[in-house]
Amino acid sequence: MMNLDLVHQMSRPQDPHRGFLPFGNPFRMMLPKGSSLSPKMLDLLNAFEESMAEKLRKLKPPGKEDVLCLTWMKSAMELLCEIHADIKVLITALELPVCDWDDKWIDVYLDNSVKLLDICIALSSEISRLKQGHLFLRCLLHDLESASPKQFIQARSSLDGWRQHMGSKNPRLDNIFSVMDSLAQTLDLPKIKNSSKGKVLMRAMYGVKVVTLFICSVFAAAFSGSATKLMDLPVPETCLWAQAFSDLQTHVNNEIRNTNPDKDKDKILVFLKEVVAVESGVRKVYPIVQDGVESPVEAQVLQKSKLGLEKAAGELCQGLELVAKEVDGFFRVVLTGRDALLSNLRLVGNVFEQGETSIQGPAVR
Repeated sequence: MMNLDLVHQMSRPQDPHRGFLPFGNPFRMMLPKGSSLSPKMLDLLNAFEESMAEKLRKLKPPGKEDVLCLTWMKSAMELLCEIHADIKVLITALELPVCDWDDKWIDVYLDNSVKLLDICIALSSEISRLKQGHLFLRCLLHDLESASPKQFIQARSSLDGWRQHMGSKNPRLDNIFSVMDSLAQTLDLPKIKNSSKGKVLMRAMYGVKVVTLFICSVFAAAFSGSATKLMDLPVPETCLWAQAFSDLQTHVNNEIRNTNPDKDKDKILVFLKEVVAVESGVRKVYPIVQDGVESPVEAQVLQKSKLGLEKAAGELCQGLELVAKEVDGFFRVVLTGRDALLSNLRLVGNVFEQGETSIQGPAVR
């Protein structure tokens, strides 16, 4: 039987529809007219879709302030790992070995897996960049331990360094949207004819692909500070998870678009609540560091501002560590799935070659 890790990979992101369908109608890949599934196959499909719907409902932030935060992003990445694992469980239940997979389908999977790995690498790169910015904050907080003019000069340098670092762009993120567009074009996958198992798997992977692409789109928008290419993915109402997904997508996308930091060029180019909190603390500290402390009252204000900034910086650093761990985990899930598929293909090829040898008989010497 096929290694389960293979399947979770096939559930690659799916189709970035932006109000129209440039690469065909995704709905036509759903169960075709007149198709029927056995009660067992239908039960497997329904159980998978109902489970995914419940996960999507839990992911919906309770309030708009909970959308653009690292805690939600950690939960979103955890969901991706879970639904990809659910696909593996479904493959086991379907008893669908790799030798029964269509060649074109496998080719699309292998291509998609590379693209998703590229996305994971880009996201990890941005998280590392944000973590590097924390070094400036640590130097700043250390400089503020003393109120001497010399220390304030060093503190100003750290503040300027942080703002410059956070205002810079990550070149890897510039490519992430085109990669997602390319992934989206694989929505219209080749159909599997005369296979109820294939039809169930195709529909299940359609759901996983849509959710994967949506979450990757949100991550890219949050890290790049731009909602212009945020994806809106329509899904057919026949999917049991459709309503939960639409509610989540509408809530999250609307909040990101309403944030719109692009209108204020003085803001750093990141959509995260924790980063905004640090920037707010920096703005409070900066004028004090620039003008110096000349009275006990100003010293108290500086101390209060320093503590606030220290708290915000700590929460940002901790949140980035947690999200980085989840992104790395998803990368390993994707890579393991790709390796599993290639391993299964080699195994099938070896069995086929051995079969041919036994049929032909031993070579004449």
